[in-house]
Amino acid sequence: MDFTDWKTDRIEHILPNEFYELIDKNRNHIGHTFPVTLANSDSPENAENFISVSKDREKNSEGYYFYARDIKTNNLIGYLCVKTIDYRISKCELGYFIDKDYQGKGITSKMVSDALEFCFKELMMNKVFICTSEVNLASQRIALKHNFKQEGILRDEFRNGDGQLQNTVYFGLLKSEYIKS
Repeated sequence: MDFTDWKTDRIEHILPNEFYELIDKNRNHIGHTFPVTLANSDSPENAENFISVSKDREKNSEGYYFYARDIKTNNLIGYLCVKTIDYRISKCELGYFIDKDYQGKGITSKMVSDALEFCFKELMMNKVFICTSEVNLASQRIALKHNFKQEGILRDEFRNGDGQLQNTVYFGLLKSEYIKS
């Protein structure tokens, strides 16, 4: 099922309060897999700081931020960041989540597809990777759908929202393997 009444927005058009609303609405949904984003956006004031820091990071080419917006309601419904950029090795990481009410509609997949094109064509990366909690099967399906290869499992690498250490599944996609979907 595709949901076509949405668009991708960039950070310069994002208001901190709407980002806070996205986080707050999905607190239980992303609590285990996005504890840092959740903690850094747990109030309107912290969300404002999070957006400000993210804007600075983008200006300094240290990260890039994309948001899914429902065209009908104008609400934010998803988030994707390009982070952990290493220009020396030409690699970067994708992190993403979608509003619980919009899961399974192809939005995350399209955002990842667009981000891959951005990473390989504009940033000239050689490798894009995704690190996901071992229990986040939806994120693993997204990685596999986009031809990422599972490269390994890092043991006790991630502290979830409950403070528990979990294994992280590491997926990589090389530019030579990239197939635009």
